[in-house]
Parts: sequence; C-alpha cells; structure tokens
Amino acid sequence: MNRREFLRYALWAGSGALLSIGTRGWAARITESLAANRRLIVVFMRGAVDGLNVVVPYADEHYYQARPSIAIPKSGQEGGVRDLDGYFGLHPALAPILPLWQNHTLAFVHASGSPDPNRSHFEAQAYMETGAPGDSTVSSGWMNRLLGALPGAHTPTEALSLGNALPLILTGANPVSNLPLGRNAGHAMPMDRSRVAQAYAALYQGDTPVAQAFHQGLQARGELMGDLQQEMVNSANGAPNAIGFANDTQRLANLMQRDASIRLAFLSVGGWDTHVGEGAVEGQLANHLQALAQGLATLSQGLGNLYQDSVILVMSEFGRTMRENGNAGTDHGHGNVMWLLGGQVNGGKVYGEWPGLADSQLYENRDLAVTTDFRQVISSVLSRHLRLPDTGLAKVFPDGLGATVNLSAMLKA
Repeated sequence: MNRREFLRYALWAGSGALLSIGTRGWAARITESLAANRRLIVVFMRGAVDGLNVVVPYADEHYYQARPSIAIPKSGQEGGVRDLDGYFGLHPALAPILPLWQNHTLAFVHASGSPDPNRSHFEAQAYMETGAPGDSTVSSGWMNRLLGALPGAHTPTEALSLGNALPLILTGANPVSNLPLGRNAGHAMPMDRSRVAQAYAALYQGDTPVAQAFHQGLQARGELMGDLQQEMVNSANGAPNAIGFANDTQRLANLMQRDASIRLAFLSVGGWDTHVGEGAVEGQLANHLQALAQGLATLSQGLGNLYQDSVILVMSEFGRTMRENGNAGTDHGHGNVMWLLGGQVNGGKVYGEWPGLADSQLYENRDLAVTTDFRQVISSVLSRHLRLPDTGLAKVFPDGLGATVNLSAMLKA
C-alpha cells in the first residue's frame, strides 16, 4: 500500500496524500509577503450550467429566436435580466451577487471553456480538474500542482476541499485536507476514537514516509475539527444557517477566518444538467442559481477583510446548446461563462472575445464557441493574484496554454 492509498484508507475524511514539498529555487523571486496573504477559492458547478441563461446576451435577437420558452426577458421587461453593460444581463435569480458587480469585485469571462470538444460530463470535468484537456494520462489536479509551486512553508491545511471525497483537482503529491459537507462535517469518524487512534499511532511510529504521512493527517484533522467545534459553539447563540450551499460557504469562510494557513479551497455544486424543464425566470435553473448566489454572497460577506485578498473562481465543465430542445431544456454544449469574484478582481465588466450567436458563428452549428481557454483565465489569476512566475505556471500547466488572449486587465496588479 503506497502513502496515498494509506491515507485515503486511514484518514478518508481528514487528508489526501501528504509528501514533503521541498525547496523551490524560483521562490526567492516572488514577493512572498504579498502572495502569502492571498487566497484562491474554486467553485465547480458540476453538470454543465447553461451559461447563456446566466450571463444573457439579451441584445442579440438570435438568443430569443433559439429559445422561445426558456429565454430570459430583456432588461426593463417583467422578470427581465439585470443589465450589466447594455449587451449582457444577469439572470434575475442572481440578484444577491449584483452588489458585487456594482462595487466592481465581480466579473465574467464569456465564451470560455475547454478547447477539447468532449461532451461527456465525467471526462470534461476530469480535463478541467487536471488542467490537461484531451489528455487522459494526467492523474494530478492543477490545484495540487499549484500548491507545490507556491513558495513558503507548507502545512496540511494549506489546501482544503469541502466535500464527501477528495476531488481530482486536489489529487496529487502535495498535502491537502478534506472535510465532508453538511451535518456530517463535524461527526466523529473511526480515527477519532481514542483506542483506534492509539492503535494506529503505535503501529506507525518512527520517521518512515508512511508514519510521517499518518501523523500529518492526524494534525490536519485535529486543527480543522477544532475550528469546526469553535464555530458550532459560537453559532449556538443565534439562528442556525440555512441548509444548502450558503451553509457550506459560511463554514468555509469561518474556517478561513480562523486559520490563516488556508490559502486554497475547493467546493463543488451539482444539479446543472438541465435537459428537461430548465425554466426561464422561474424553474429548475433559477432555483439553483438563487441558492448559488446566496452562497457566494454569504462567502464574500463571511470572509470579511479576507475578501480583499481573495479571488473566487466559478467554473463548469461545458455549456449548453444554443437552441432549446423539445423538452424545454438544453443539451450538452461547448462554450460557457466563468465567474471571478474578490477584492483583487477588476470587476463590473464581461471579459473575453464574444463570437456571436448567428448560425455561422456557432460551434458545429449548435453551441456557443470557445474563444478563451479556461486555463488562460486560471493562469491570469495565478500570475497576477498569487504572484506565480512563468516557471511556476509551467509546473501547473506543463503542456502550455495554446493561443493566448490578453486578460491582464481582469485582475489588479
């Protein structure tokens, strides 16, 4: 059994694989005092959200012709989009995050996504998590590789995933921590029992790699469980948090407020595969968007002063078809929209090259085209926000980024 297998077996809720990171020669060239205080949170919308009904190109009549029953009305009409720039509008269910657009800490990159045309949820998600579109041989996640490329001392809680299992995006050689969501987050697991812990501690003594991994995993779980218990004590005097995504983002914000070592975090949200009955102003998609917006607003508020030094990146594996189907839904598409929130974002703008929605402008005559590789958006965040140099970016995306676009204005220097 290797180290990774051991930790997944013994500390399945506490940690992933833990390895020594070592010294990076290029670290001295980074302004560590700035980078050390900056955080990146990634939210993955699993199921392929309909980006055309999130950030709506309401000034394009092709949009309304293709979606007779699920289009969002134009700005100024009943139930209409919340105007962003005269061409694009925000789905009205996303009203909770509109103040972030207005204070210029929310931006979007439209017609973005993977250059790989795969429409399989599983494979497309995997490619976006590994950061290697079309290459199934890559087994590590780009956030795990990022952790190894960041300078400074590292702790087991520096990268945190909230979910029932360690996601591919954080899988790899570098130490990460994982916490389950919802009511199970603070529940005891077998390793928390004194007899079990003592038995394993006696079995894995010494300085062997496996023993070190075991004790690092215990340390990570101990720190996070302590933070969670303190949160529960503090919240007992007030009303409980709402069940759902907002509850999870509030927990994450509280953890990051208490533990300055958490620099990278990941959450995923499902329910975006709207083949049937997608809805328009109301319905399936609107309900999910409202819960997501409430969660993001809760996260931005809960981070407090940390929000100014944070970037929250929201992404999905691919978009939906331009035309609605016969079930008042949409099928698997291509281009989508990425979201960026945080104090380091030059918000109040929709970035990217808009390809248009005429038949001749669609990808394979059915989908929004991809004009911005999702890795270019991520790389801009890593270089300008986390101060990662080109040598560090090469470790995160060793295969390069292909054709590049200028997104330097998207983030503050």
